Amino acid sequence: MVELDIQIPTAFDPFAEAADSGAPGAKEYVHIRIQQRNGKKSLTTIQGLKKEYNYDKILKDLKKDFCCNGNVVQDKELGKVIQLQGDQRKNVAAFLVQAGLVKKDQIKIHGF
Repeated sequence: MVELDIQIPTAFDPFAEAADSGAPGAKEYVHIRIQQRNGKKSLTTIQGLKKEYNYDKILKDLKKDFCCNGNVVQDKELGKVIQLQGDQRKNVAAFLVQAGLVKKDQIKIHGF
Protein backbone atom coordinates (compact mmCIF):
# COMPACT_ATOMS: atom_id res chain seq x y z
CA MET A 1 0.00 0.00 0.00
CA VAL A 2 0.98 3.56 -0.58
CA GLU A 3 0.93 5.98 2.31
CA LEU A 4 -0.41 9.39 1.52
CA ASP A 5 0.61 12.51 3.37
CA ILE A 6 -2.69 14.28 3.63
CA GLN A 7 -3.19 17.22 5.89
CA ILE A 8 -6.67 17.81 7.11
CA PRO A 9 -7.46 21.53 7.22
CA THR A 10 -8.17 22.85 10.68
CA ALA A 11 -9.65 26.10 11.87
CA PHE A 12 -6.98 28.75 11.43
CA ASP A 13 -7.10 31.93 13.42
CA PRO A 14 -4.92 34.57 11.73
CA PHE A 15 -5.12 36.83 14.78
CA ALA A 16 -4.11 34.25 17.40
CA GLU A 17 -0.50 35.44 17.50
CA ALA A 18 -1.46 39.12 17.62
CA ALA A 19 -3.62 38.62 20.71
CA ASP A 20 -0.65 37.24 22.65
CA SER A 21 1.98 39.69 21.50
CA GLY A 22 2.30 43.37 22.25
CA ALA A 23 1.46 44.31 18.67
CA PRO A 24 -0.32 47.64 18.08
CA GLY A 25 -3.52 45.89 17.00
CA ALA A 26 -3.68 43.81 20.17
CA LYS A 27 -4.02 46.59 22.72
CA GLU A 28 -6.46 46.53 25.57
CA TYR A 29 -9.19 49.13 25.36
CA VAL A 30 -10.74 51.14 28.16
CA HIS A 31 -14.50 51.20 27.59
CA ILE A 32 -16.49 54.20 28.80
CA ARG A 33 -20.24 53.59 28.62
CA ILE A 34 -23.40 55.34 29.66
CA GLN A 35 -26.39 53.52 31.13
CA GLN A 36 -29.78 55.13 31.31
CA ARG A 37 -31.46 54.87 34.69
CA ASN A 38 -34.92 56.32 35.25
CA GLY A 39 -36.01 59.54 33.59
CA LYS A 40 -33.08 61.89 32.99
CA LYS A 41 -30.77 60.03 35.36
CA SER A 42 -27.77 58.24 33.89
CA LEU A 43 -24.71 56.30 34.98
CA THR A 44 -21.22 56.33 33.46
CA THR A 45 -19.19 53.10 33.68
CA ILE A 46 -15.46 52.70 33.10
CA GLN A 47 -14.03 49.26 32.49
CA GLY A 48 -10.78 47.85 31.19
CA LEU A 49 -8.25 49.75 33.27
CA LYS A 50 -5.14 47.82 34.24
CA LYS A 51 -5.43 45.67 37.36
CA GLU A 52 -2.31 47.24 38.87
CA TYR A 53 -4.03 50.60 39.30
CA ASN A 54 -5.59 51.58 42.60
CA TYR A 55 -9.24 51.99 41.58
CA ASP A 56 -10.18 53.71 44.83
CA LYS A 57 -7.65 56.51 44.29
CA ILE A 58 -8.77 56.98 40.68
CA LEU A 59 -12.39 57.10 41.82
CA LYS A 60 -11.58 59.64 44.51
CA ASP A 61 -9.93 61.96 41.97
CA LEU A 62 -12.78 61.52 39.48
CA LYS A 63 -15.40 62.32 42.10
CA LYS A 64 -13.51 65.39 43.26
CA ASP A 65 -12.87 66.74 39.76
CA PHE A 66 -16.39 66.20 38.38
CA CYS A 67 -18.41 66.89 41.57
CA CYS A 68 -20.32 63.62 41.32
CA ASN A 69 -20.72 60.47 43.35
CA GLY A 70 -19.50 57.03 42.33
CA ASN A 71 -18.27 53.63 43.42
CA VAL A 72 -16.21 50.62 42.34
CA VAL A 73 -18.16 47.45 41.53
CA GLN A 74 -16.57 43.99 41.32
CA ASP A 75 -18.02 42.05 38.37
CA LYS A 76 -17.41 38.32 37.79
CA GLU A 77 -16.69 38.64 34.06
CA LEU A 78 -15.51 42.24 33.67
CA GLY A 79 -13.43 42.62 36.82
CA LYS A 80 -13.53 45.98 38.57
CA VAL A 81 -15.81 48.61 37.04
CA ILE A 82 -15.96 52.26 38.11
CA GLN A 83 -19.44 53.81 38.15
CA LEU A 84 -20.09 57.55 38.22
CA GLN A 85 -23.33 59.52 38.42
CA GLY A 86 -24.34 61.45 35.33
CA ASP A 87 -22.98 61.60 31.80
CA GLN A 88 -19.24 61.97 32.40
CA ARG A 89 -17.96 60.20 29.26
CA LYS A 90 -15.98 63.06 27.72
CA ASN A 91 -14.73 64.25 31.12
CA VAL A 92 -13.49 60.77 32.06
CA ALA A 93 -11.74 60.28 28.70
CA ALA A 94 -9.93 63.61 29.06
CA PHE A 95 -9.02 62.83 32.69
CA LEU A 96 -7.55 59.40 31.87
CA VAL A 97 -5.42 60.81 29.04
CA GLN A 98 -4.31 63.84 31.08
CA ALA A 99 -3.38 61.65 34.07
CA GLY A 100 -1.34 59.36 31.79
CA LEU A 101 -3.28 56.21 32.69
CA VAL A 102 -4.14 55.38 29.06
CA LYS A 103 -3.43 56.74 25.60
CA LYS A 104 -6.14 58.46 23.61
CA ASP A 105 -6.30 55.68 21.01
CA GLN A 106 -6.95 53.07 23.74
CA ILE A 107 -10.27 54.66 24.79
CA LYS A 108 -13.61 53.57 23.34
CA ILE A 109 -16.60 55.77 24.20
CA HIS A 110 -19.98 54.06 23.85
CA GLY A 111 -23.49 55.43 24.10
CA PHE A 112 -26.01 57.56 22.31
